[in-house]
Amino acid sequence: MNGVLVINKERGFTSRDVVNVLNQTFHMKKMGHTGTLDPIATGVLVVCMGKYTKLVDKITSYDKEYVATISLGIRTDTLDSTGTILEQNTIRDVDNELLIHTLHSFLGTSVQEVPKYAAIKVHGKRLYEYARNGEEILLPKREITIKDIELLENRTGEIKFRVVVSKGTYIRSLIRDIVEQLGVLGTMSSLTRTRQGNFTIDNAFTLQDVEAGDYKLLTVEDLFSYPKYELSEEEYRKVSNGAPLQLDKNDSFLFMQYENRIVAIYEQKENVYQSYFQL
Repeated sequence: MNGVLVINKERGFTSRDVVNVLNQTFHMKKMGHTGTLDPIATGVLVVCMGKYTKLVDKITSYDKEYVATISLGIRTDTLDSTGTILEQNTIRDVDNELLIHTLHSFLGTSVQEVPKYAAIKVHGKRLYEYARNGEEILLPKREITIKDIELLENRTGEIKFRVVVSKGTYIRSLIRDIVEQLGVLGTMSSLTRTRQGNFTIDNAFTLQDVEAGDYKLLTVEDLFSYPKYELSEEEYRKVSNGAPLQLDKNDSFLFMQYENRIVAIYEQKENVYQSYFQL
């Protein structure tokens, strides 16, 4: 099976858990997801299957949209409500104008410190392993971009907001920085990824849907809207072997089509079209 499957991940599952279930459902191992969701998080998890695993890096780079909830009055070691409470105080209301101003102050590009309970590796070991072992390590920092942020709810004890972010942004860390700037305690209590690129939660399937056979596997034509180039027999032989083509075209990407069937995607580099993805 080759294609892209958009899953609506439920709370309590790791991203790897979802892939493992799909491995068993489809009796295949060649698949990968395009952006980790913590067990506490729900929503869009894009899974590439078969030959489409070559597109994992491309899809991972797409912007992501989230709806997050902050519970006020507590601070935890994991920066979310699943962790150990490190500090707790009386919940107080946050001024709405101050809150909106604070959220908007995070728009644009900045450097974010990765949370210590994260899956990325430092010196060959995942950060959360250091944290669980009580080992201190210098946390890495990443350049991130907050492209849009909007307050949805501000009520006693809870703040909900929507945010659009670049690849590699940790919403837990963003919340840590928001509450610190507000001068209050707070931690992430829920998170839903509502969109990744053009993949939306409205068009995602649960694992139960997939197990019942109620799903749609997306193809390159669903994913991209590149112009189509009809190959001659000679060009088709070249494309089948991944050979470059010299074409009088100006498009950055082209669907290579032979006998009305897409066989590859080619990318223009240095005035030559080169193989980007083979079907």
